[in-house]
Amino acid sequence: MIWRAKLPSLAGVVALAVALAGCGNSAAGGPDGSGPTPNAPAVTAPSTYTTVPAEGRTSYPLEVDNCGVKLRFEKAPQRVLILNGTSVAEAQYFVLLGLQDRVLANAQSYGVLDDPGMPAAVQGLPKGGLKMNTNFDVPREQVLALKPDLVVSAWSGGFDARSGFATREELSRAGIASWVPPFHCAYGKADATEAEKRAFTAQSITSGFETLTALGEIFDVPQHAATVVDGLRKRVTAVRTSMAGQPRKNMIVAFPGMSMMTAQGVPAVLSTGVADDVVAAAGGVSPFAGRGTAAMAALSREELADTPVDILVLGLFTRDERPEEEAEKLFKAFPQWSASKTRSFVAIGDGAYPGPSNVYAVEKIAKAVRG
Repeated sequence: MIWRAKLPSLAGVVALAVALAGCGNSAAGGPDGSGPTPNAPAVTAPSTYTTVPAEGRTSYPLEVDNCGVKLRFEKAPQRVLILNGTSVAEAQYFVLLGLQDRVLANAQSYGVLDDPGMPAAVQGLPKGGLKMNTNFDVPREQVLALKPDLVVSAWSGGFDARSGFATREELSRAGIASWVPPFHCAYGKADATEAEKRAFTAQSITSGFETLTALGEIFDVPQHAATVVDGLRKRVTAVRTSMAGQPRKNMIVAFPGMSMMTAQGVPAVLSTGVADDVVAAAGGVSPFAGRGTAAMAALSREELADTPVDILVLGLFTRDERPEEEAEKLFKAFPQWSASKTRSFVAIGDGAYPGPSNVYAVEKIAKAVRG
């Protein structure tokens, strides 16, 4: 999910940033791993992801407690609406689980995806003729008119009536189930429990694996989900093992395209549980680890200049960004960094946020660390 600034004065620019995020899909990382070709077509590689039949392993009716909402599934959902939520992870979960044929409509997109086979797969999901409201998600009326049997949101805020969205209570009255990744229950939920807040704070690469497992059970593909998770987990473990004992590199994950989302106009620097875990798995350490999004939104140019940076992890926000040019701008703006002296950077896209692309981001960053 795209980082949302917590400062009220930034609400307008956050909305602009969210709008830019849906400009198109491209895969981050050409042959040199530096990023997409400038002005590349929206889909750069064919999808190899296929649908998977039900396994007959899940026992229905299945009862699930999701963010305090009791759900009862008599069978696997067949008409799923995936809300935008300024995310693309949820759409990718459905693709990885082979559930493309269960998607009634998908509202998600993101400028740059790290899995080269994913842009075509996400773009191939039905769009349902949806139109976003001014808060960049599917308005209440469209959701109800579509008559899905399940609505998936990347965060609890996707069901906030104040933003023009259908609430979970409204959906339930219409016979429609709703679901949020468990680690994001507290995100946009005014009455989040302490356990939900802890889960949000503690999110990591593993959070995406847990989401795949949960969806696998709901949709009766638990074995396929386990296979997918095992494959992703092994890739991350392989990188962690290969980097063990190596000198740790100081890294920041910076998105120049999101500079409008910070109080000082500096690049948006991520310090979230997931971003920090991605960096750590790849053999790095974040100088801002544990700071949180509110603190990073107020990051000053002076503090950023004084930060030790051995490798710049450049976040790509829109597919027309040229990574080499963006990196060079930052190197000139912050010549104090070691990375500026060595011109050391690696470009990633959605892998900085919770989702299956974390694995690709880990592998890319580790390659840069090894040189």
